[in-house]
Amino acid sequence: MPPTRRSLLAAPFLPVLPVEVVPVDLALVLAVDVSASVDYDEFGLMIAGYAAAFRDADLVARATAGAQGAIAVAMLFWAGPGARDLAIPWMRIADQAGAEAVAAAIEAAPRTVRPGATALGEALLAAAALAMRSPWPAARRVIDVSGDGPANAGIVATAGRDGAATLGITVNALAIVHEEPELEAYYAAEVITGPGAFVQRAENYEDFAEAIGRKLLREVGGALIA
Repeated sequence: MPPTRRSLLAAPFLPVLPVEVVPVDLALVLAVDVSASVDYDEFGLMIAGYAAAFRDADLVARATAGAQGAIAVAMLFWAGPGARDLAIPWMRIADQAGAEAVAAAIEAAPRTVRPGATALGEALLAAAALAMRSPWPAARRVIDVSGDGPANAGIVATAGRDGAATLGITVNALAIVHEEPELEAYYAAEVITGPGAFVQRAENYEDFAEAIGRKLLREVGGALIA
């Protein structure tokens, strides 16, 4: 049985400090695989790709072009069962300075999660709980999950996907396929959910920066037509 909305909202997570309640067009959780299959060089390529994406002028323009003129972003690192950490807390992007602050925070985020198995289902539930705790009310809530392998520990990925769907959260995925050629199809079948949900393909970690840039442009741009 998939988790209920009540049980998901009751899930423990780090508290959000009170801030000025100003709506945003999008609350975006970046859920990043830091399991044992991701070595430190590959981790560095991912982090550099995310940071570069938020410094892109086109992304900033899309982030600030919606009805509220802003989006909110948080980043979650995840690996095996119970192994996850809030890499960056909720941050608001309403201008270039806000986007630069997010990029700098991503670059400064240490890899504190112990490498281990790939508990993708648990990661999706944790990301969903985080998405519901955005301090800014959001017209859309999206989980952007990236990884290089299927779930191999914890609850099945579909349980996490269904939990996000119960809360009305869209899940998009980025599949790094150099070691798992079928990963794109797996993500399409068992991970993504919601209106316009999609899988972005990266051939390898060297391709990650370009792929995540394209993916974020598509995700953030969707706020304009939500």
